[in-house]
Amino acid sequence: MTLISARSLGLLLEAWRDDAAGPAYAALADRIRLLILDGRIPLGTRIPAERDLAAQLGVSRTTVTTAYGELRRAGYLRSIRGSGSVARLPHPMASSGEEGQQQGLLDLSKAALPAIPVLAAAVARAAEELPAYLGGTGFDPIGIPLLREAIAARHAERGLPTEPEEIMVTIGAQHAIALLARTLLSRGDRALVESPSYPHAMEALRNAGARLVGVNVSSEDGWDEAGLEQVMQRTSPTLGYLMPDFHNPTGRTMSDALRERVVDLAAAAGTTLIIDETITELAIDDVPVHPPFAVHGSSGSRPILIGSVGKTVWGGVRVGWIRAERSLIQRLVRNRNAGDLGTPILEQIVVARLLEEYDAILETRRVQLRVGRDHLRAALAERIPEWQVPRVAGGLTTWVGLGSPVSSQLTLAARNEGLLLAAGPRFGIDGAFERFLRIPFSYSVDELDRAVDALARAWQTVGRYAVPETGYLAAVV
Repeated sequence: MTLISARSLGLLLEAWRDDAAGPAYAALADRIRLLILDGRIPLGTRIPAERDLAAQLGVSRTTVTTAYGELRRAGYLRSIRGSGSVARLPHPMASSGEEGQQQGLLDLSKAALPAIPVLAAAVARAAEELPAYLGGTGFDPIGIPLLREAIAARHAERGLPTEPEEIMVTIGAQHAIALLARTLLSRGDRALVESPSYPHAMEALRNAGARLVGVNVSSEDGWDEAGLEQVMQRTSPTLGYLMPDFHNPTGRTMSDALRERVVDLAAAAGTTLIIDETITELAIDDVPVHPPFAVHGSSGSRPILIGSVGKTVWGGVRVGWIRAERSLIQRLVRNRNAGDLGTPILEQIVVARLLEEYDAILETRRVQLRVGRDHLRAALAERIPEWQVPRVAGGLTTWVGLGSPVSSQLTLAARNEGLLLAAGPRFGIDGAFERFLRIPFSYSVDELDRAVDALARAWQTVGRYAVPETGYLAAVV
């Protein structure tokens, strides 16, 4: 059973009483509830003993005992004899997000788009091709040649000559990250990540035993170049996970000069770079197009690239890929069977055919995202003008500055208004970013209007709301 220490929980609970109305135990229960809902306290985790947490927070044991009691009554904790209190959700369906759908809640915890209109026709065409593959076993740990050739050709079109043997097809980008982490990391190794960063990537690295070290990325200034150099030189991380194009959540894009510098620093430190390209081709404005990150560096030490169609085609098509040196692809094939036995053949055929019209698909997405971005910025400027809403040139999200460290409280208040969002600290290593909120603009205009209305109401009630008794675990994408 996983245990979260009093010190670690105390870091996650930073500023838990700020602007909170009502008794201390209620504010503490509310914040622990949010940490469970957002997944920052994983389900099944044993939380600290009452005496230990009280000492860490500098409050009476009665305050912690009462808060724990409230959480047990609401179904967020359960007591196990000899093991203390363990995090849970009140309803079995809550972790899947189905509960939010049934209650009519608007879920903006996911930065994603609805399926591209041509998808259904592509599936029908792929079904006609499927009989040619039915004579085999269907277990495919590396990817069918048709798709690997198409992915390799796409990389070549973007400026990086690639052979099919340098491609592995995966079950989405998250699967690719987890497989690479299991293959390249040993317990206790350091892994460099951006801060903020994609939460599930950090989870995959942690699950492989990594100790995370962060480098700051901001909407205003992008990457902290001096900090990046210091982290590389002082910690020599084994692995580095970066999203240099339309970074999730800030929307920033790394310059060519910094890309070259990062590759040089990684080579000097012995760091293997994993570059997440899942959003790379989702430009909205006419901005310079950067070649794939792996054009930098020498043979044998080029960055690993990962991609998928989850953000461009549809999240329900679970196909991604890894572009790496042939020797690493072979290692990944050997290690893959411990986690899965291959990517579905039919979906691979679908993606191979969609890649033939990928430029048209991207243009459709560009129009959709431009409408959403501009509408969201205008609506927020009208309803909540004190927020800082940066203009991004691509991607699916904006990293809104709230002006006060109330993201967790605002997220809870928004749930009361029928809106699900992930709090800013969900994207930090140790509970940072209470002053920020990630808002996707990949939804329809009507949905964005509903979201802004809910946020405006929630903003007026922060610190003075009743916490709902229904759970929802934010599956952030």
